[in-house]
Amino acid sequence: MKISDFIRVCESWCPASLALSDDPVGLQIGSVNSEMRRVLVTLDVREQTVNEAIARGCQLILAKHPVIFSPISSLTDSDSQEAILRQLVMHNIAVYTCHTGIDVLSGGLNDRFCEQLDITDVENLCDDGLGRIGNVAPQTLVQLTEKVKRAFGLTRLRVVTYDHALTQNVQRVAICGGSGGKFWPIAKEKDADVYITGDIYYHTAHELLSSGMCAIDPGHYIERAFIPLVAEKLRELAPALEIHESEAATAPFYDI
Repeated sequence: MKISDFIRVCESWCPASLALSDDPVGLQIGSVNSEMRRVLVTLDVREQTVNEAIARGCQLILAKHPVIFSPISSLTDSDSQEAILRQLVMHNIAVYTCHTGIDVLSGGLNDRFCEQLDITDVENLCDDGLGRIGNVAPQTLVQLTEKVKRAFGLTRLRVVTYDHALTQNVQRVAICGGSGGKFWPIAKEKDADVYITGDIYYHTAHELLSSGMCAIDPGHYIERAFIPLVAEKLRELAPALEIHESEAATAPFYDI
């Protein structure tokens, strides 16, 4: 299969047009005329991911996070990020990214999160399609935090609350994968009791609490659910290809 054919198949499910304006999605490295047989699905494109793709003989990496996010002015081995790009080019490995398209997509990553957390009556959080909001069975915040840990395989997470006993009652839940801290006012407007998102800043947490809402920050890496979600769909859409799920650990933080 040519990469151009793969892109058509991939975008029949998750169109690039779904991504937010100026979001770097689509083919970032490689030629649409190149042939491909093996795909590595991953969250991040890092040194260990590239080595994994080389070892598995993959011609294309399908990633959620763009490998090129800002313009580059050189391509050398003296810069760590540029070195990753050089490795990809030298081994003729293409990179295709989905980023916010898979977040917005109906049946995409945010909907998968809702399934994992038993959130029902789901609707979009933001007008552009990012995030989701819905209802859970009435429970305490501590019960919800334990469910979040189980769903995402976490041993620890951060909870934004002044009540450290986590006794608040919650029923309406908003969630946005990645760094969605700036969307908390929308969650508040839509009557969320709790907002789940990654990378919440200190002062944002204060503002959120002053509004009367609490939050759960399970980290950005819960987006690793992208890998099985996309791999499963690709096996359905492109059965002739070998679809490999990345096993490389790319989470930059380690809890001890």
